[in-house]
Amino acid sequence: MSLCSPSKCLCSQSKLYKNTNNAPYKYHKIDILLNNDVIFKNSLNQIEVKKYLIDPVPVRDERSLFTLVENRTAYSFEMCELNLFETHQTAENVNLMFDHFVLTSMLAGKKVMKLPNKKAFDYLPGESVILPPGELMNIDFPEAQKKNPTQCMALAISDDVIHKTMDTLNEVFPKADTWGQWNIDPSIFHLTNNLELADTINRIVRITQNENGKAKDLMVELTLREMLIRLMQTQARVVFESSYQFLATNNALASAIQHIKSNLREKINMDKLADKACMSRASFFKKFKETMGITPSQYILKSRIALAQDLLKNSRISISEACYSSGFENLSHFTKCFKHEVGITPTEWQLHR
Repeated sequence: MSLCSPSKCLCSQSKLYKNTNNAPYKYHKIDILLNNDVIFKNSLNQIEVKKYLIDPVPVRDERSLFTLVENRTAYSFEMCELNLFETHQTAENVNLMFDHFVLTSMLAGKKVMKLPNKKAFDYLPGESVILPPGELMNIDFPEAQKKNPTQCMALAISDDVIHKTMDTLNEVFPKADTWGQWNIDPSIFHLTNNLELADTINRIVRITQNENGKAKDLMVELTLREMLIRLMQTQARVVFESSYQFLATNNALASAIQHIKSNLREKINMDKLADKACMSRASFFKKFKETMGITPSQYILKSRIALAQDLLKNSRISISEACYSSGFENLSHFTKCFKHEVGITPTEWQLHR
């Protein structure tokens, strides 16, 4: 299948999109086996992740399109290929497959994704999906229109840069004992973009479209490796946020997170928290930030905001009650933090949730 624009697509030189599938792909599996139902089970006070959007790209003029369904423009490099897809009319059961690991992100519109052995799900801006090599995507476009096309990007990544990044991390920056290894977990495939992940994706898109010169490939590779780290940190948050109770007996990080969740209403002693992780305070802060992408203090703040959101679902709970019951000591500080994390004030959230 060829849906690419000849003016920009480099797929004739690409090693990432051709349907050869000669080399098997090897995943770095996580040490702890988890049931998917446990991983994605909603728990009390689970952090509601704020979506961060990928920057929009200009809509192609209809006269320059090869097709109105999944018109493809590609930018190829040695270690990756950035594909921008546009669909200008409603369509159903459109198949798409890549021969290498791919990270996709929605830019505009809506897709309904149907993946093998998984329930169909809506795919919206602010979300990303990762797929292993050779996995068939069957896609519906229920809302695509000529004046409002559905847009999505797909970043196909070579095996070499993935293995190189994970090997370097595991050798030079290993996680603490019982915290597992650096890995990409294919079971956590549908993600909400956090700030850090969205930022690296946006920078890759800008580099591919705007930079020139000999340093361009190096800039892409360095940003790509950072994006892979952000992806693994995002997945780690999903695992530990949803499964800390299940993992706490065998995983020191999960034990520390369980202590946080159980004491949100109280002042949390950082030295005691580090003890739960069987580490010094300095080592704990360093390893927590490396694994989760945020500091313990930031994680505590996000967890307290999540607790306040849960309390405010009850219209009889006042803003002051939610504030002090979720561990905040100052109403003004609570309101400021809530708006920063959620995007609106506690009052607005309670009224319009």
